[in-house]
Amino acid sequence: MSFRRIAVEEAFVTPEILAEWQKVLAGADVEPGFAKMGETILAQTPVNKPMDDRLLDIGAARIAHMDAIGIDMQVLSLTSPGVQVFEASLATRLAAESNDALAAAVRAHPTRFAGLAAIAPQDPAAAAKEIERAAGSLKLNGLIVNSHTKGEYLDAPKFRPILEAAEAHDMPIYLHPREPAASWVAPYLDYALWFAGWGFAAETGLHAMRLIMSGTFARHPKLRVVLGHMGEGLPFWLQRIDNRYRLEVQIGACQKLPRLPSEYFLDNFVITTSGVTSMPALRLSLDELGVDRILFAADFPYEDDADAVRFMDGASVTEEERKKIYETNARRVFRLA
Repeated sequence: MSFRRIAVEEAFVTPEILAEWQKVLAGADVEPGFAKMGETILAQTPVNKPMDDRLLDIGAARIAHMDAIGIDMQVLSLTSPGVQVFEASLATRLAAESNDALAAAVRAHPTRFAGLAAIAPQDPAAAAKEIERAAGSLKLNGLIVNSHTKGEYLDAPKFRPILEAAEAHDMPIYLHPREPAASWVAPYLDYALWFAGWGFAAETGLHAMRLIMSGTFARHPKLRVVLGHMGEGLPFWLQRIDNRYRLEVQIGACQKLPRLPSEYFLDNFVITTSGVTSMPALRLSLDELGVDRILFAADFPYEDDADAVRFMDGASVTEEERKKIYETNARRVFRLA
């Protein structure tokens, strides 16, 4: 094999954050979907304890699993909803502590792990400082933002220090899903629609569109955003988005941007394959975006990463395209050795 398999959306959590989640996530005003599921996610039951154990391990057991299925490197990030459900001071402290733990794991296993730093958008100034520390002394490779923060999105002016720091330090933002905000989650709570099968993608796609339509990338042209799950559906909609945007500008429904929405998507976003093992979906993404904008991810431990490897190994692409998706693009986007 002439390439490494690098998986770029691979989750972990610290014991401290897991413990704090158990205090807050049962409240319906924080994460209504989690509250609806009650103790099934947070309690150490026979069903979910193996998942928690995989999330908590960023050492030997995880590497042994990677070896067993043929993953050469994982880019680790704090799992959703991260620290964004806490009050600002607690969130800022827990983000920094999780970044310290992540950086230590990367130092211990530099050929097997890289890392994306968590931040607490609740305090934008502190988050900007943490970005500087993550890019500097911690030598991490990007940022993880678990979508909205208490119903607020990164296009809001208050978050500009975060975007400025990410751009200045060349730290791509992995915009990771979480359930829709409490202000609009109600119709999703039936039939598990708030969860990864639909609500996560709808919410994260909305976040990405808010960044595009607000002119964020006109102000921050070097800002880079990563979307998982084959782009949260947006590659499918790019033509339609441009078509309706032109009409919306004509009738005064939105501001005119210097460029079309699809052009910002092509220049400022890359996507990953996490959780999607569909050749038609990959083919559409290749046709719409080009191979240089697609990275491999397995979404460990939430998805079957062995299945993800089997899919990508057997995908109907050229060997050059396979190498770019597995390795080359990840090395470029996240500055990996």
